[in-house]
Amino acid sequence: MVNVFDWFQLASEKENRMIQMRRYMHQYPEPSFEETWTHNYILNQLSHLDCEIVSPVGRNGIKATFKGKENGPTIAFRADFDALPVQELNEVPYKSKNDGFMHACGHDGHTAILLGVAEIVHEHRHLLKGNVVFIFQYGEEIMPGGSQEMIDDGCLNDVDKIYGTHLWSGYPTGTIYSRPGAIMASPDEFSITIKGKGGHGAKPHETIDPIVIMAEFILSAQKIISRTIDPVKEAVLTFGMVQAGSSDSVIPDSAFCKGTVRTFDTKLQAHVQEKMDKLLQGLALANDITYDMEYIRGYLPVHNHEAAYETVKQAANELHLRFNKSELMMIGEDFSHYLKVRPGAFFLTGCGNADKGITAPHHNPHFDIDEAAFKYAASEFLKILELESVF
Repeated sequence: MVNVFDWFQLASEKENRMIQMRRYMHQYPEPSFEETWTHNYILNQLSHLDCEIVSPVGRNGIKATFKGKENGPTIAFRADFDALPVQELNEVPYKSKNDGFMHACGHDGHTAILLGVAEIVHEHRHLLKGNVVFIFQYGEEIMPGGSQEMIDDGCLNDVDKIYGTHLWSGYPTGTIYSRPGAIMASPDEFSITIKGKGGHGAKPHETIDPIVIMAEFILSAQKIISRTIDPVKEAVLTFGMVQAGSSDSVIPDSAFCKGTVRTFDTKLQAHVQEKMDKLLQGLALANDITYDMEYIRGYLPVHNHEAAYETVKQAANELHLRFNKSELMMIGEDFSHYLKVRPGAFFLTGCGNADKGITAPHHNPHFDIDEAAFKYAASEFLKILELESVF
């Protein structure tokens, strides 16, 4: 068995390689469900390794399996590889060359880390007692996401447990964060159109003003969270877009809004949706308007399994990394769908570094990664394999 300190050493020796792969991928970002170049790049890297490759899995995913000589457990790791429609503003040698697109969430780093771990597993495959599955997933950023399609196509067949990480600029490099149970929320989306009766701004009594009614709805909707939900439970309702009218003296026929609801509980999720619809029904009755509401339920909440969480924690502690219990996060992640099918856990790897000026949040045009974080994530994955009796 490789001893506890060698995992970090092996990951450190692979650091430059992981950085090289990440920077190359960073220059060629592709949006969700259009990741042809990235898919082919990953396949090319895996083709040099002694593993079984299945591609495509789902629409555009990849599954690579390293098989051990004994009948040990099968542990899966997952990385996503899609980018965002963001114009990069960083002036770095590896700046995006695809205008209007950027790896602004760290998925290039996730993929580079897993490719690095795959190379280390390949180099030590003679020690494998179980099997290691690497899942490279497309389309995480846009619902319905790629995970469910890959699951439906068999990516978790014969897998016993699954683990994944997300590089996180809000946490400092050298830290690992996770928590048992709920860790990330369900990111629902909604859009609403209120249809009134337009007219001259000087004669509002001859109209049914959809802007005023929309404003009433937005303010009243906040009471769904503050006055109908137990204060110790977590829920968020945010309006991110409101559109109406085109002139200062014209009352329009309609008003439109979009927003998001974030919850950790499916019953709470249904409660918010129902209350929003009832509020709109009341406004329609009181004001003689009609409305359309489209409510799209997002990814399932990410719920870590207790035993797998403890493995993540133990791995970090035995590697002498700084492990912390994560706060509840209102972001969404379709890794949740894997955890509904197999036990496992999701953890965050800190990649923020104020001394290097790496502090921008995710999805920001200045987002970047402290690449020193790669060896911490890679060693964590390797240690998990040891604790799961794969090595």
